[in-house]
Amino acid sequence: MTATVVRTIAELPFAAATAYGDRPAHRVKQGGQWVDTSFRELAGTVRALARGLVGEGIVPGDRVAVLAETRPEWSQAGLAVLAAGAVLVPIYPSSSAEECAWILRNSGARLAICGTAAQRNKVGGVPAVVIDDGGLAQLASDDNDAEIDRRLAAICQGDPSIIIYTSGTTGPPKGCVLTNRNWLTLCRINEQLGNIVAGDVVYLFLPLAHVFAQITQYASLDAGATLAYFGGDTRAIVPELAEVRPTFLPSVPRIFEKLYTALQGAPPAMVRAVFGGQLRMALSGAAPISPAVLEFFDAAGVPVLEGYAMTESAGVGTVNTIGHHRIGSVGVAAPGTEVAVAEDGEVLLRGPHIFAGYWRDPAATAAILVDGWLHTGDLGVLDDDGFLTITGRKKDIIITAGGKNIAPANLENDLRQSRWISYAVLYGDRMPYPVALLTLDPEEIVPWAKERGLPVQLPELAAHPAVRELLQGVVDEVNARYTRAAQIKRFAVLPRDLSQEAGELTPTLKVKRSVVYTNHAAALAALYDGEPDGRG
Repeated sequence: MTATVVRTIAELPFAAATAYGDRPAHRVKQGGQWVDTSFRELAGTVRALARGLVGEGIVPGDRVAVLAETRPEWSQAGLAVLAAGAVLVPIYPSSSAEECAWILRNSGARLAICGTAAQRNKVGGVPAVVIDDGGLAQLASDDNDAEIDRRLAAICQGDPSIIIYTSGTTGPPKGCVLTNRNWLTLCRINEQLGNIVAGDVVYLFLPLAHVFAQITQYASLDAGATLAYFGGDTRAIVPELAEVRPTFLPSVPRIFEKLYTALQGAPPAMVRAVFGGQLRMALSGAAPISPAVLEFFDAAGVPVLEGYAMTESAGVGTVNTIGHHRIGSVGVAAPGTEVAVAEDGEVLLRGPHIFAGYWRDPAATAAILVDGWLHTGDLGVLDDDGFLTITGRKKDIIITAGGKNIAPANLENDLRQSRWISYAVLYGDRMPYPVALLTLDPEEIVPWAKERGLPVQLPELAAHPAVRELLQGVVDEVNARYTRAAQIKRFAVLPRDLSQEAGELTPTLKVKRSVVYTNHAAALAALYDGEPDGRG
């Protein structure tokens, strides 16, 4: 059924309160117990905070940033910003002070709502409310109720609601302007697909600065599902899954990849039990996932479905569903979405969920939106049944000195299926042959090293002949699946993993190639000098 009847996403918490009343909207662990907040209670909190924002001088169209970990208060604050007629600007909690300053300055944010005092220190001179200091309770107000009603009635579907800054693998973040119409379209797409439905329990650990998490919270509100928030410690995700027993799980591939490695040989019942035993479906997004991982979970009765989208398409593009999916593809066009592949192989998307453009950047908007088509920058192939397979990024294509084109993503993903490898980054543009930078997964390589009496520090392991021999076997196995021109001729094992702190990863753990190449230029140069750090 249609969960709510709303004109704008700002009305959603209040319509959900009418539709679902005392049913649980949010669930969070407090003092060792999972505690629920009803839809009615959530709407009351959102309204009180929205009234407080009005009292603080926030006017319609103002930008208000939220910088916090994924927690119920993040959602409450974000929904209140929308109800006050303002525009929400999410910021990743992992963002540096410099990145925060760029986003706040570019968006013109008048207020920042921060989770902690440390996060408050990242926002400079922008006025801030700190959740951990009781800031939301102080912000809440009983005044200005009629003004909230007036503002809700004045919001139009085409008005900006959220500006999500893409972390980007190159250049400074760009603000993607998403409208009320975009989000309402997503709610209706979710309704048609039946992904999140009434009564679902949805476990949310994704950062709410990412479009995937935003979709999840709005679809859950719309459908009458319960959002169970993780406790903030990624090491506790698996134990919390067993406690929460979710029926729907949105995730990034890394979680499934880790579990795939850990559960090899486990009976299907054990695999299902890891997810709580009630999981109806999981969605994997934000990065490619290996077909081997999907096949493993599918065989165990845990459907993990891969889709394709980007922030600029409001997180929707193509979808696999339980009744209509093809492992290895990212699915078919979502309802109301057009998908095409240009002559040069670029994937194009069109539909009512496509973003309005980049904030204060008409040139970048004109470059990516042409005749209503979103030029994704991804390369792909459509089969006769409409299933899309992503083959790489246009800007990541490696053209060797011999003129051979290599799309690195698939080969890198295959290498990462090894339990020993955390990240793999190919290099070789305008060079005689492709090489790779590999990093070790400490959770796997350290126990292996202990069993053999080897050093357990990553820098020592990276240089150890036994580790090189182990990884050479992985590289040889993966190379055998590719043409000779695409095969890795040499590789270097880095003494540490890639990190966000070094600028090498986005908040969703995508590799920033240019930064990796710069940070490890000496290792790359050595691979072409013929030094014995790889095999020709």
